[in-house]
Amino acid sequence: MAGLDKTTPSPTEIKLHQKSGVLEIAFADGKRFTLPFEFLRVYSPSAEVRGHGPGQEVLQVGKKDVEITQVEPVGSYAVQLVFSDGHDSGLYSWDYFYNLGANQDAMWAHYLERMQAAGASREAATGVFAQRPKSK
Repeated sequence: MAGLDKTTPSPTEIKLHQKSGVLEIAFADGKRFTLPFEFLRVYSPSAEVRGHGPGQEVLQVGKKDVEITQVEPVGSYAVQLVFSDGHDSGLYSWDYFYNLGANQDAMWAHYLERMQAAGASREAATGVFAQRPKSK
């Protein structure tokens, strides 16, 4: 994770809205972003999702109904989000949240394009479909 950008405004408020499935974050410059749990999960800053270099990103599928179960502060620069699918290795810095909020529409469109190209689904696989017998 890159160092903190001194030009990024400080967060003034973070709210977790479980019913609507969004994390709301406000910054000192007056910007307020509403980030869906699924968006935060598929763009986790963890190596598990982002890989260890360009082109190594791992497409996250079946995350439509993921929830955030915990938000843990990490010093004064980030939070660790714990997701209902067990993912908890991404540290979300204030810079990263601000970047996600500012670029959310383009990033979401790119994610949906990648999902379509891969023939993947945002829906979680169920046991019946995940273990379909091969046709003879």
